Amino acid sequence: MDFSAVSSALKTIDKLTREVTSLWGVDEQVEGLESELRWMQSFLKVADARKVDNELIRTCVVEIRELAYDAEDVIETFSLKVVSKRKGEFSNCIKRSACFLKEGCLLHKIKSEIEKITARIKELTRQLKTYDVSKLGVDGEEPSSSTERREARRPYPHVMDDNIVGLDDGIKKLVTVLLDEQSECRVVSICGMGGLGKTTLAKKIYHHSQVVGHFKHLVWVYVSQHCQKRKVWEDILSDLLILSEEDTKMKVEKLAEKLSSFFEENKCLVILDDVWNTEAWDSLKPAFSARETRSKILVTSRNKEIVSHADKNGFLYEVQCLNYEQSWELFQKIAFPPSNSTGYKIDAKMKDLGEDMVKHCTGLPLAINILGGILATKYPSLTEWLKVSANVKSYLKNDQGEVLRNVLALSYDDLPPYLRPCFLYLSHFPEDYEIPVDRLIQLWVAEGIVSSNQEEGDDGQIAEDVAEGYLMELAERCMIQVQERDIATLKMRSFQMHDLMRDVCLSKAKQQKILYIADQSNACQLSTIGRVRRVSVHKYFSIQCIKSPRLRSLLFFDKFLPNGEQDKILKSICLERYFDNHEDEVCNPLVLFGILLGLSVYVTKLKGIWKYMFNNFNFLRVLDYERGGAAGCKLPNDIGKLIHLRFLRLRGLDFLNSSLPSSLSNLRCLQTLDLRIKTLSFFKIIHVPNVLWRMQQLRHLYLPKHCSPKTRLKLGTLRNLQTLVNFNTRNCYLKDLINMTNIRELEIRGPFIIEDFNTEELDKNPPIIQSKYLHFLSVINNKGRIDPRHLAHLLLSCENISKLSLDVEIRRLPEFHYLSSNLAYIKLRRCELEEDPMPTLEKLPYLRMLELHEEAFIGKEMLCCGQAFAKLESLSLKELNNLEEWKVGEGAMPSLQRLEIQKCRQLKMLPDGLRFIANLQELKIESMPKTFKDKGEEGGEDFCKVRHVPSIIFQDCE
Repeated sequence: MDFSAVSSALKTIDKLTREVTSLWGVDEQVEGLESELRWMQSFLKVADARKVDNELIRTCVVEIRELAYDAEDVIETFSLKVVSKRKGEFSNCIKRSACFLKEGCLLHKIKSEIEKITARIKELTRQLKTYDVSKLGVDGEEPSSSTERREARRPYPHVMDDNIVGLDDGIKKLVTVLLDEQSECRVVSICGMGGLGKTTLAKKIYHHSQVVGHFKHLVWVYVSQHCQKRKVWEDILSDLLILSEEDTKMKVEKLAEKLSSFFEENKCLVILDDVWNTEAWDSLKPAFSARETRSKILVTSRNKEIVSHADKNGFLYEVQCLNYEQSWELFQKIAFPPSNSTGYKIDAKMKDLGEDMVKHCTGLPLAINILGGILATKYPSLTEWLKVSANVKSYLKNDQGEVLRNVLALSYDDLPPYLRPCFLYLSHFPEDYEIPVDRLIQLWVAEGIVSSNQEEGDDGQIAEDVAEGYLMELAERCMIQVQERDIATLKMRSFQMHDLMRDVCLSKAKQQKILYIADQSNACQLSTIGRVRRVSVHKYFSIQCIKSPRLRSLLFFDKFLPNGEQDKILKSICLERYFDNHEDEVCNPLVLFGILLGLSVYVTKLKGIWKYMFNNFNFLRVLDYERGGAAGCKLPNDIGKLIHLRFLRLRGLDFLNSSLPSSLSNLRCLQTLDLRIKTLSFFKIIHVPNVLWRMQQLRHLYLPKHCSPKTRLKLGTLRNLQTLVNFNTRNCYLKDLINMTNIRELEIRGPFIIEDFNTEELDKNPPIIQSKYLHFLSVINNKGRIDPRHLAHLLLSCENISKLSLDVEIRRLPEFHYLSSNLAYIKLRRCELEEDPMPTLEKLPYLRMLELHEEAFIGKEMLCCGQAFAKLESLSLKELNNLEEWKVGEGAMPSLQRLEIQKCRQLKMLPDGLRFIANLQELKIESMPKTFKDKGEEGGEDFCKVRHVPSIIFQDCE
């Protein structure tokens, strides 16, 4: 049961009572409300522990959540509108009297609302007290507490990659077919029922070294159940790095022509994942209509008719269920922890239980993964395994078609209470959507689903740490699929949900009335629903259809207006571009009048959307925009009415006016603020008013890339800040950084100058950063350089960073003692270092990844001495245009697994020392001269240096 809403309301009350010594007239009402909510919380916990599943209780849970939300809204309104005003005294007595009169009316209203909510809760309490929950459960034993269960979890990262079992034969066959240029086969299809591992197999093909080396371009795109050809084609163009702003405005037929021409001229592999039917293929095929081409298409689908429909010479590979031996092998990888030697730690009794449970999965990899994930969280408790075994037998009695659905249902039912709202929140995101971890965690915290002082959380952890642990648990249970990991820490950066798991998530969320997913097809239905708390907009629909004044979160995954109207707005706004393409029409006053009239109509329409939102959804806590696009003349001043906002993301929105409103100062509850908007004005500069210092709850702040220098922002009060992006010393005060003692990620973009810098006695300069939590520092200045002494002083105060990215001209790398010994990842770009950086970088004891890109080093010789870079696993050298010779000593880089050399056109040969690096698994050489390629290929003079490397990829070498 989801009782996070009750917990959130209680925390709001607790916070209020901590902040003020007296509740000024509502103390009796608040105490009564708190008492009733605490009884509700206790009831829900016991009912959940006893696995009570009763229609009345399910209905009551929905009602309890709504009442808890109402209670939180009222209490917070009291805090924001009454308590905050009383903390600040008015100097004018007349004003103060008028203010108290106004407050008296508000106070009376709030007391009345609290009493109404309490009365409704008491009525629910009366109904629920007719049930003796101690008699309703079938289990006589209380489950272990969530804290105890978390302590029993294995201490190592788990299930972070796809576990491949039984797919080797498919990989060999499909690679052979795709590499055969003599064959007339252009479309290859991987087919099978859901949960067999089609996408997993396609991923292995996508990353296969022979495939990567054979095709000039590889593209992966999700098609999914509701095929949108324009989106699919734009995604392909984006993956190919050839999507222009003009493409987003051109007719869809032109997109197909552009793609078809590209596939004809270039040898590409396009993977279309999850094509549902032949109609979807027919809508997409104009982009693949080139007659003479060496490009190929790999399709994954549950429908095996697609390949014969798409290509009479096509190749069909049907994925089969695993046999018992393969099923047990896969299960062991997930359910049991690895031992210090080869194999797994397996208790004999648990082995018997596991073998019996695996049989019920009928060879379906997804079912085995999820069952193994459930059991992995309970290892090594034999008692817990016995409980799951009993459940498996009751859940999995049906035929194979029902096995997956029942295992998925079991995975949800087994979730502890603190994980259920986290899992159900994933229903907000569209099918096949790659969910960014940072953004999701910020949403969880903003919604009150996760907090730092939950009883399930560890002492001392901030909410984001607790949330990260919860996400890890979902991964361990195989309920989410990790897509990308942080290159330094290996933590999750993004993940996806299997479509079958997402179906379960949506079904449970709908049952519990967690949210409403909106598009044009159901807009009318939404307008008839009075009480909606969360709306997720997957496709454009009219926002005016939402009639719920108590809306708490609004997430947009599509643009404000349909694509056609967006195009017209952009064409109208970009007058100079329009005139460039229509010079003969510039002098025609009717054309100019039409453009301006069209612009006026659409700007007015967009203004109406904003106005409706800001004036009708005053209890919003989350407002999130995904796709950006034209958003009108400017952000209206009415945004200041959304005083409850915790999360505001405006990234990518295009405004005519580049000034943000000063009413942002009213948003005192904000935790996440993303102001990376765009402006269609000539100078591309955004004016941010100096009001951010008032938002003292801010945890994550993303400033625009280019802020107006007219206003300098004070940020010294933001002591809770963890993420700060696009900071620079032209728009902000450097001294404010020292107050941000919780900062974890800092991105400096633009000028970085230390004023009053003591150049005579460098150690006398005051520290810049005093956060012991800072782990990532990025400095970017595309049009300028940074004083190396200023950079050195900055780095000196970053004692614990593990990731460093420098994209700025520095000419000289700071000496080793200025760099954190914890650095695991370093990227240098456009630094124009005149001296070889390797003698400095090789001293870093934990450096695992190093990237030197685009004139990072402008010298001719680079040397890696013997015994250097002991922990380095990945090295990337790109566009070092002056590099002629690279020497690697024997014993250097012993842990190196991946080496990439790209566009270093003056480099004469591979270093001899590569022959001694036994762990090197992959060598990728891209866009290098043909003479360099010839030396490295079999038979070439450099081949003896890399013949031991399993995967050698040459790409675009001419």
